[in-house]
Amino acid sequence: MRRYIFPYTVVLAVAILLLSSCASHPDVPSSAKEAKSLPAIFPDYCDVTVPYNIAPLNFMLPADEYEACVARLTTPDGQQQTYGSGVKVQISEEEWRSMLDASKGRSLKVEVWGQKSGEWLSFTPFEIHIAKEPIDEYLSYRLIEPSYVAWTFMEIAQRNLTTFEETQIFNNEITMNDKTIGQCINCHSYQNYKTDNMLFHVRLSNAGTVIVNDGKVSRVNLKRDYTISGGVYPSWHPTAKLVAFSTNKTRQAFHTENPNKIEVYDLASDMILYDVETDSVTVVSADSTLLEVYPTWSPDGKYLYYCKSVPLPEEMQGQDIRTTYAKIQYNLYRRSFDLATHGFGDEELVYDAASSDKSVTLPRISPDGRYLLFALGQYGCFHSRHHDADIVCMRLGEVPLDSASALDLTLLNSKNYSDSYPSWSSNGHWIMCASRRDDDNYSRVYFAYFNNGKVAKAFLLPQEDPELHLTLLKSYNRPEFMVEPVRISVEEFSRVFDK
Repeated sequence: MRRYIFPYTVVLAVAILLLSSCASHPDVPSSAKEAKSLPAIFPDYCDVTVPYNIAPLNFMLPADEYEACVARLTTPDGQQQTYGSGVKVQISEEEWRSMLDASKGRSLKVEVWGQKSGEWLSFTPFEIHIAKEPIDEYLSYRLIEPSYVAWTFMEIAQRNLTTFEETQIFNNEITMNDKTIGQCINCHSYQNYKTDNMLFHVRLSNAGTVIVNDGKVSRVNLKRDYTISGGVYPSWHPTAKLVAFSTNKTRQAFHTENPNKIEVYDLASDMILYDVETDSVTVVSADSTLLEVYPTWSPDGKYLYYCKSVPLPEEMQGQDIRTTYAKIQYNLYRRSFDLATHGFGDEELVYDAASSDKSVTLPRISPDGRYLLFALGQYGCFHSRHHDADIVCMRLGEVPLDSASALDLTLLNSKNYSDSYPSWSSNGHWIMCASRRDDDNYSRVYFAYFNNGKVAKAFLLPQEDPELHLTLLKSYNRPEFMVEPVRISVEEFSRVFDK
């Protein structure tokens, strides 16, 4: 966990302040002017649908416009409670849990008052709808500054979504032995949302892939003489000790005028299959003329989905990729898989994005196998910095799929900002993505309720202090659902680097 050292008096003062703010039940204003609008709260939790086990949806009014805020929450059976301290509304976890239990399958009514220039305003009430389906209890992500040149500190963290508890899974400082080249940690991945079988990569200093196999930790080198690199983007088979990887020669370019700021592209990429039990690597596909990336298994393990580039126009072939990157587009394919022989079938086209002048990345299949999620942009395979990137969801059926089968995700996607890295909760009722919609600089985690093809308004990961998202200068990278926490300590992970 993060540890900070403060003088005792400061700690005591902060503790008293937190207690008073959490326990504060102010009176609502006796008189107020009707604002005739919804409150401009951050995060925007107006009329969202949330799981019944989510942490409190704390929020605030803009501190540069308002002096105070009071909110009153009312359950369907008439329970009421008020909150407010300064411009923030921070709800007691125990009281929030009681209100959610009373509102499951129905809605909480929220009334907000804000004091501006000494005058109280009464905003239009809104509802928070409480779904009957829970969300996975845990979430993990890499926290990283968006500078892409600073290796001093980064971490993979896990968060309990039912509370505000956040702990470290691993950090790069504990094993980095050469600060001149630094150490990157990334691409944490789990088998079936559980953590007894998982992995993450360590690059540069102490490079290797850290594998957890039935709770036992080891570090392996996935590079073979016949592969272009070690494993990069992983996907665990749902039942077997197998991991599909892409192997990549990845590069970055920094724009001076393009609003997308950063370009990430591959000089080469293939796909491999890693057998955890035998430490063996086999090549799935290795087309030297095209790029293959982002493998993902179907929930039954019978298909491997992946993205593959289409040939460049003849006049561009052989040119420097820094001049052709904007023309590289990927379609979605799949191959059948025989678990008994570890053999793959012929390639099948799943979705032809290039025919619509688009590029598809990061496919994920819903746990029931009925729906397909992916990120869609104009070009390339790394959409986290592309303003036109959106999340797409299609019903799976006969392939190739047609764009007419796409669902309406208007309430999930932002406008003119990157929405990328989609994934499903283990029960298939919650979609998650990483979005830069708040400030265009930092990726933050958004969730949306999914029910029988209908997608509700997205809501931001709740924080104990709603201002944290505005002051934490880190991106939430590769968010992944988990049904349980990683129980291996940072120190235990670090020991594999001593071997």
